[in-house]
Amino acid sequence: MQIEIATLFPEMCEAVLSESIIGRARAAGHISVRCWNIREYTLDKHRRVDDVPYGGGRGMVMQADPIYRCYDAVQQDIGAKPHVIYMSPKGRVLDQQRALELSVMPHIFVLCGHYEGVDQRILDEIVDEEISIGDYVLTGGELPALVLVDTVARMVPGVLPENLCFEDESHFGGLLEYPQYTRPAVWHDREVPPVLLTGHHKNIAEWRQAQSLEETKTKRPDLYASYLDKK
Repeated sequence: MQIEIATLFPEMCEAVLSESIIGRARAAGHISVRCWNIREYTLDKHRRVDDVPYGGGRGMVMQADPIYRCYDAVQQDIGAKPHVIYMSPKGRVLDQQRALELSVMPHIFVLCGHYEGVDQRILDEIVDEEISIGDYVLTGGELPALVLVDTVARMVPGVLPENLCFEDESHFGGLLEYPQYTRPAVWHDREVPPVLLTGHHKNIAEWRQAQSLEETKTKRPDLYASYLDKK
């Protein structure tokens, strides 16, 4: 899988993507993630990529042409049209199901907006979908893009040791994950639930399922209701 990130701040993205699990997966060749600097594709001698909005208003708007040139360079490089995502608070809120669907796509191009956003014409021209990571506004699309890459990349074969690493977690099956414990068995007078110390796999599995149901019912009643509707 190849993910291309078009941004004004590639160093910001690389600082995150070069570390931990995603960094190791990139180094091992399990996934390709590249950052493209949109400023390198402007024709302006001062490397300007934004301008004042038509109609007036505060802030600046990213111009369509440098973004398109960057996108076209990516398209020429990979020899195919990538699936283009614009990170936007107007988009569909990212969930586990959409991340799973994106994880099997061969090429994804993620556009990071900044300032007051981007010229609508580039969205109309190249974007396949807009995705949000929540109902709030950030200063730019880089952090949302990094969230998207992380949640998608971890489901690509080879990134994690096995599928169970993500299938047995919150949201994948419609429920929140059960509580986790590690050594010591008693900490600050709080004991690990005895069933987890028995080694009885069936009883442990049943306890974890019951805990997942209770966690979801208590913390996310909306997810709990949706889970029951699907049963």
